[in-house]
Amino acid sequence: MNLVALPAFHDNYIWLLHDAEQALVVDPGEASVVQQALAQRQLQLSGILVTHHHADHVGGVAQLVAEHGATVWGPASLQLPGVDIQPCLGDEVLDWAGLTIEVLATPGHTLDHLAFVLRAQAALEEPLLFCGDTLFSAGCGRLFEGQPAQLHASLQRLASLPPHTRVCCAHEYTLANLRFARMLQPELAALQAHEAWAQAQRRHNLPTLPSTLAKEREINPYLRCDSPALAAAAQRFAPQLNPQDPIAVLAALRQWKNEFQ
Repeated sequence: MNLVALPAFHDNYIWLLHDAEQALVVDPGEASVVQQALAQRQLQLSGILVTHHHADHVGGVAQLVAEHGATVWGPASLQLPGVDIQPCLGDEVLDWAGLTIEVLATPGHTLDHLAFVLRAQAALEEPLLFCGDTLFSAGCGRLFEGQPAQLHASLQRLASLPPHTRVCCAHEYTLANLRFARMLQPELAALQAHEAWAQAQRRHNLPTLPSTLAKEREINPYLRCDSPALAAAAQRFAPQLNPQDPIAVLAALRQWKNEFQ
Protein backbone atom coordinates (compact mmCIF):
# COMPACT_ATOMS: atom_id res chain seq x y z
CA MET A 1 0.00 0.00 0.00
CA ASN A 2 1.22 3.47 -0.89
CA LEU A 3 0.30 6.60 1.09
CA VAL A 4 0.39 10.02 -0.55
CA ALA A 5 -0.41 13.46 0.87
CA LEU A 6 -2.12 15.60 -1.79
CA PRO A 7 -1.91 19.34 -0.98
CA ALA A 8 -5.18 21.21 -1.50
CA PHE A 9 -6.38 24.77 -0.93
CA HIS A 10 -3.99 26.73 1.30
CA ASP A 11 -3.02 24.12 3.88
CA ASN A 12 -5.23 21.02 3.51
CA TYR A 13 -4.04 17.50 2.80
CA ILE A 14 -6.21 14.98 0.99
CA TRP A 15 -4.80 11.56 1.82
CA LEU A 16 -4.55 8.99 -0.98
CA LEU A 17 -3.98 5.32 -0.22
CA HIS A 18 -3.49 2.93 -3.13
CA ASP A 19 -2.21 -0.49 -4.15
CA ALA A 20 -1.20 0.60 -7.68
CA GLU A 21 -4.70 -0.30 -8.92
CA GLN A 22 -7.41 0.78 -6.46
CA ALA A 23 -7.38 4.04 -4.54
CA LEU A 24 -8.99 5.35 -1.37
CA VAL A 25 -9.09 9.06 -0.55
CA VAL A 26 -9.81 10.78 2.74
CA ASP A 27 -11.64 14.12 3.00
CA PRO A 28 -11.48 15.18 -0.67
CA GLY A 29 -12.42 18.83 -0.35
CA GLU A 30 -11.26 19.46 -3.90
CA ALA A 31 -11.98 17.02 -6.74
CA SER A 32 -9.41 18.28 -9.26
CA VAL A 33 -6.44 17.48 -7.01
CA VAL A 34 -7.64 13.90 -6.67
CA GLN A 35 -8.44 13.55 -10.37
CA GLN A 36 -4.94 14.62 -11.31
CA ALA A 37 -3.34 12.17 -8.87
CA LEU A 38 -5.50 9.30 -10.11
CA ALA A 39 -4.68 10.03 -13.74
CA GLN A 40 -0.94 10.32 -13.08
CA ARG A 41 -0.87 6.97 -11.32
CA GLN A 42 -3.54 5.25 -13.47
CA LEU A 43 -5.67 4.41 -10.45
CA GLN A 44 -9.34 3.59 -10.03
CA LEU A 45 -10.99 5.39 -7.14
CA SER A 46 -13.12 2.90 -5.22
CA GLY A 47 -13.42 4.36 -1.71
CA ILE A 48 -13.85 7.71 0.03
CA LEU A 49 -13.65 8.30 3.77
CA VAL A 50 -15.13 11.49 5.25
CA THR A 51 -14.25 12.57 8.78
CA HIS A 52 -16.69 15.50 9.08
CA HIS A 53 -18.96 17.83 7.19
CA HIS A 54 -16.88 20.99 6.72
CA ALA A 55 -16.67 22.17 3.12
CA ASP A 56 -12.90 21.84 2.81
CA HIS A 57 -13.33 18.12 3.56
CA VAL A 58 -16.37 17.26 1.44
CA GLY A 59 -16.37 19.77 -1.43
CA GLY A 60 -15.10 17.29 -4.03
CA VAL A 61 -17.03 14.20 -2.95
CA ALA A 62 -20.06 14.56 -5.25
CA GLN A 63 -17.96 15.08 -8.38
CA LEU A 64 -15.68 12.16 -7.57
CA VAL A 65 -18.65 9.85 -6.93
CA ALA A 66 -20.34 10.96 -10.17
CA GLU A 67 -17.22 10.17 -12.19
CA HIS A 68 -15.91 7.08 -10.37
CA GLY A 69 -18.82 5.57 -8.46
CA ALA A 70 -16.72 5.18 -5.32
CA THR A 71 -18.24 4.01 -2.04
CA VAL A 72 -18.42 6.81 0.53
CA TRP A 73 -18.26 6.24 4.27
CA GLY A 74 -18.93 9.18 6.57
CA PRO A 75 -20.85 10.52 9.56
CA ALA A 76 -24.44 9.32 9.76
CA SER A 77 -25.67 12.92 9.77
CA LEU A 78 -23.77 13.85 6.61
CA GLN A 79 -25.91 14.72 3.60
CA LEU A 80 -24.45 15.52 0.19
CA PRO A 81 -26.61 15.97 -2.93
CA GLY A 82 -26.39 12.99 -5.24
CA VAL A 83 -24.20 10.98 -2.87
CA ASP A 84 -25.28 7.72 -1.22
CA ILE A 85 -23.29 7.75 2.02
CA GLN A 86 -22.65 4.61 4.03
CA PRO A 87 -23.42 6.04 7.50
CA CYS A 88 -21.07 5.56 10.42
CA LEU A 89 -21.54 6.40 14.10
CA GLY A 90 -18.33 4.88 15.42
CA ASP A 91 -17.19 1.33 16.26
CA GLU A 92 -17.99 0.04 12.76
CA VAL A 93 -15.46 -2.13 10.92
CA LEU A 94 -15.19 -1.43 7.19
CA ASP A 95 -13.49 -3.40 4.43
CA TRP A 96 -11.66 -1.80 1.52
CA ALA A 97 -9.33 -3.67 -0.85
CA GLY A 98 -8.83 -6.37 1.76
CA LEU A 99 -7.90 -3.88 4.48
CA THR A 100 -9.87 -3.56 7.69
CA ILE A 101 -10.79 0.00 8.67
CA GLU A 102 -11.99 0.74 12.20
CA VAL A 103 -14.27 3.74 12.70
CA LEU A 104 -13.90 5.82 15.85
CA ALA A 105 -16.31 8.50 17.01
CA THR A 106 -14.18 11.54 17.89
CA PRO A 107 -16.54 14.43 18.72
CA GLY A 108 -15.24 17.83 19.70
CA HIS A 109 -14.27 19.74 16.57
CA THR A 110 -17.73 18.79 15.31
CA LEU A 111 -20.32 16.65 17.06
CA ASP A 112 -20.27 13.97 14.35
CA HIS A 113 -16.52 13.83 13.74
CA LEU A 114 -15.03 10.43 12.89
CA ALA A 115 -11.53 9.02 12.71
CA PHE A 116 -10.47 5.97 10.72
CA VAL A 117 -7.81 3.47 11.84
CA LEU A 118 -6.08 0.92 9.64
CA ARG A 119 -4.05 -1.36 11.87
CA ALA A 120 -0.94 -3.14 10.62
CA GLN A 121 -2.01 -5.87 8.19
CA ALA A 122 -0.50 -8.01 5.46
CA ALA A 123 -0.53 -5.13 2.97
CA LEU A 124 0.19 -2.42 5.54
CA GLU A 125 3.31 -2.53 7.71
CA GLU A 126 2.40 0.34 10.05
CA PRO A 127 -0.99 1.39 11.42
CA LEU A 128 -2.54 4.48 9.86
CA LEU A 129 -4.77 7.02 11.58
CA PHE A 130 -6.85 9.41 9.49
CA CYS A 131 -7.92 11.88 12.17
CA GLY A 132 -9.35 14.79 10.17
CA ASP A 133 -9.40 17.93 12.29
CA THR A 134 -9.47 16.26 15.72
CA LEU A 135 -5.72 15.83 16.10
CA PHE A 136 -2.97 17.86 14.43
CA SER A 137 0.75 17.54 14.84
CA ALA A 138 1.47 19.43 18.07
CA GLY A 139 -2.15 20.60 18.13
CA CYS A 140 -5.84 19.81 17.96
CA GLY A 141 -8.92 21.17 16.22
CA ARG A 142 -11.01 24.09 17.36
CA LEU A 143 -14.15 23.40 19.35
CA PHE A 144 -16.73 24.45 16.80
CA GLU A 145 -19.58 22.24 18.03
CA GLY A 146 -18.45 19.96 20.82
CA GLN A 147 -17.46 20.46 24.44
CA PRO A 148 -13.97 20.28 25.97
CA ALA A 149 -14.82 17.01 27.72
CA GLN A 150 -15.72 15.44 24.37
CA LEU A 151 -12.54 16.63 22.69
CA HIS A 152 -10.43 15.46 25.62
CA ALA A 153 -11.99 11.99 25.48
CA SER A 154 -11.49 11.84 21.71
CA LEU A 155 -7.83 12.84 21.96
CA GLN A 156 -7.18 10.33 24.72
CA ARG A 157 -8.79 7.60 22.64
CA LEU A 158 -6.50 8.42 19.71
CA ALA A 159 -3.48 8.63 22.01
CA SER A 160 -4.16 5.06 23.18
CA LEU A 161 -3.44 3.65 19.71
CA PRO A 162 -0.06 1.95 19.13
CA PRO A 163 2.86 4.40 19.34
CA HIS A 164 4.11 3.59 15.81
CA THR A 165 0.74 4.57 14.31
CA ARG A 166 1.23 7.08 11.50
CA VAL A 167 -0.90 10.16 12.15
CA CYS A 168 -2.43 11.54 8.95
CA CYS A 169 -3.84 14.95 9.88
CA ALA A 170 -5.86 17.03 7.45
CA HIS A 171 -3.91 20.30 7.67
CA GLU A 172 -0.33 21.56 7.52
CA TYR A 173 -0.52 23.42 10.84
CA THR A 174 2.62 21.95 12.40
CA LEU A 175 4.84 25.03 12.57
CA ALA A 176 2.09 27.28 13.94
CA ASN A 177 1.24 24.65 16.54
CA LEU A 178 4.89 24.24 17.51
CA ARG A 179 5.27 27.97 18.06
CA PHE A 180 2.42 27.83 20.56
CA ALA A 181 3.71 24.66 22.21
CA ARG A 182 7.19 26.19 22.53
CA MET A 183 5.71 29.25 24.24
CA LEU A 184 4.09 26.92 26.77
CA GLN A 185 7.21 24.84 27.40
CA PRO A 186 10.29 26.57 25.94
CA GLU A 187 12.61 24.22 27.81
CA LEU A 188 11.27 21.03 26.18
CA ALA A 189 14.07 19.66 23.99
CA ALA A 190 11.74 17.46 21.93
CA LEU A 191 9.83 20.56 20.80
CA GLN A 192 13.01 22.40 19.83
CA ALA A 193 14.28 19.47 17.78
CA HIS A 194 10.96 18.84 16.04
CA GLU A 195 10.53 22.50 15.19
CA ALA A 196 13.96 22.57 13.52
CA TRP A 197 13.06 19.45 11.53
CA ALA A 198 9.66 20.84 10.51
CA GLN A 199 11.19 24.12 9.38
CA ALA A 200 13.60 22.21 7.16
CA GLN A 201 10.75 20.16 5.69
CA ARG A 202 8.74 23.26 4.80
CA ARG A 203 11.75 25.07 3.34
CA HIS A 204 11.93 22.21 0.84
CA ASN A 205 8.13 22.31 0.32
CA LEU A 206 7.77 18.89 1.95
CA PRO A 207 4.97 17.94 4.35
CA THR A 208 5.56 17.56 8.07
CA LEU A 209 3.07 14.68 8.02
CA PRO A 210 2.37 11.93 8.73
CA SER A 211 3.56 12.21 12.30
CA THR A 212 3.54 9.29 14.72
CA LEU A 213 1.65 8.88 17.97
CA ALA A 214 4.96 8.37 19.77
CA LYS A 215 6.09 11.79 18.56
CA GLU A 216 2.77 13.41 19.40
CA ARG A 217 2.87 12.06 22.93
CA GLU A 218 6.18 13.93 23.29
CA ILE A 219 5.32 17.26 21.67
CA ASN A 220 1.54 17.71 21.64
CA PRO A 221 0.33 19.71 24.65
CA TYR A 222 -3.28 18.59 24.17
CA LEU A 223 -2.28 14.96 24.75
CA ARG A 224 -0.52 15.90 28.02
CA CYS A 225 -3.11 17.99 29.83
CA ASP A 226 -2.38 16.07 33.04
CA SER A 227 1.15 17.50 33.05
CA PRO A 228 1.79 19.85 36.01
CA ALA A 229 4.01 22.01 33.80
CA LEU A 230 1.27 22.46 31.21
CA ALA A 231 -1.34 23.08 33.91
CA ALA A 232 0.88 25.83 35.31
CA ALA A 233 1.24 27.30 31.83
CA ALA A 234 -2.54 27.20 31.30
CA GLN A 235 -3.04 29.11 34.55
CA ARG A 236 -1.18 32.06 33.04
CA PHE A 237 -4.14 32.34 30.64
CA ALA A 238 -6.92 31.22 32.98
CA PRO A 239 -5.79 31.84 36.59
CA GLN A 240 -8.97 30.40 38.12
CA LEU A 241 -8.79 26.97 36.48
CA ASN A 242 -8.32 23.83 38.55
CA PRO A 243 -4.82 22.56 37.63
CA GLN A 244 -5.87 19.04 38.65
CA ASP A 245 -8.58 18.99 35.96
CA PRO A 246 -7.10 18.02 32.56
CA ILE A 247 -10.33 18.96 30.78
CA ALA A 248 -10.13 22.49 32.17
CA VAL A 249 -6.47 22.64 31.15
CA LEU A 250 -7.34 21.55 27.61
CA ALA A 251 -10.16 24.09 27.36
CA ALA A 252 -7.85 26.90 28.49
CA LEU A 253 -5.05 25.88 26.14
CA ARG A 254 -7.39 25.58 23.16
CA GLN A 255 -8.92 29.01 23.84
CA TRP A 256 -5.46 30.51 24.31
CA LYS A 257 -4.38 29.04 20.97
CA ASN A 258 -7.41 30.65 19.32
CA GLU A 259 -6.09 34.05 20.42
CA PHE A 260 -2.36 33.34 20.02
CA GLN A 261 -0.44 35.42 17.48
